[in-house]
Formats: sequence, C-alpha cells, structure tokens
Amino acid sequence: MIKPTLKAGLLYFMLVFGAGFLLGPIRIFWLVPRVGERAAELIEAPIMLVVTVVAARWVVRRLIVPPAPLKRLAIGVTALSLMLIAEFTVALGLRGLTIGEYLAGRDPVSGTVYLALLGLFALMPACIPEK
Repeated sequence: MIKPTLKAGLLYFMLVFGAGFLLGPIRIFWLVPRVGERAAELIEAPIMLVVTVVAARWVVRRLIVPPAPLKRLAIGVTALSLMLIAEFTVALGLRGLTIGEYLAGRDPVSGTVYLALLGLFALMPACIPEK
C-alpha cells in the first residue's frame, strides 16, 4: 500500500504535470511561432500557477490531508522531486542535453519565472487553508 503522503504527492504531480503536458504543444506549436519563446513561456506561467493552486487544493481536500505543515510540505517536496525527474528525463533522454546545457539554454526571464513556479509548486500544499 502506498503511504498517504507519497500518494498525495504522486497525485499532485500527475495533475500539474498532466496540465503542462497538454499545454506544452499549444505553447510550442502555436504560441512560440507567433510571440517567441520567452513570451510564450510567460503566457503559460500564470495558467500553470492557477493549475498548481487548484491541484494542491483538490489533493489536500480530496485526500483529507491534516493541516500539519510538515506533512503537507512533504507532499509538495515529493511532487517537486517527481517533476524534476520528469523534466530532466526529457532534457537528458529525449533531447540529448546535459543538465548544464539544459539550464544554460533556459531564457533568463522565463527561466527565473519557471524556477519561482517550481518553488511555489513545492510549497502550495502547505499553503492551502482548511475549509
């Protein structure tokens, strides 16, 4: 049986990653040619922030996670770990990049926003108030 924190972290990761997976082709094939990579990533960022908040709220409430800050933070850290594994698997495996090349290739503006969103992604379950 999967531990509740691991289950919640996995579900949270799957919801947010799934949304990003669906939005990715729209960004890459439709937005980037029209507005450029930086603008496309910055347009996608607030959408992913909303997805993150909604997913964290849904997981915490659906799985009835107690308001213990460390338990909720563990959910976020678990999900962040899975997100980084997925991100680096794509960069290293499919794109053939090293971690250094991947990080160096990020736009300084949208890359910084992305890092901030990853931090919020990890913290969000701990920020969800009780009903």
